[in-house]
Amino acid sequence: MEKNYEIAFQIILHAGNSKSNSMLAIEKARGGEMGDAHGFAKEADNELNEAHHIQTDIIQKEASGEGYDVNLIMVHAQDHLTMAMMMRDVAKEMIRMYTMIGQLQAKIGSDPA
Repeated sequence: MEKNYEIAFQIILHAGNSKSNSMLAIEKARGGEMGDAHGFAKEADNELNEAHHIQTDIIQKEASGEGYDVNLIMVHAQDHLTMAMMMRDVAKEMIRMYTMIGQLQAKIGSDPA
């Protein structure tokens, strides 16, 4: 049972790191720091991949007959993973939008406010 908690907390850790990096990517994009924004988005992807790898391992073990006791902590971990995936997608779209806004502002000579 302790191993199950450890696995769940690893998912929470990586999903949380991914979500934080996604938020930083949006912040950097808002400030026009697109290189940094893309860097944080890449880190968000890396952390998300780690969490997803752990989840996939659990699913494969379950499919091969190794039982896994689902507990509230694992459900919580899956919620974190889902939210991190959504936040990563939002961050990527926000980077695209801020890039377009910057390009449009450059064309019309507007100063970002």
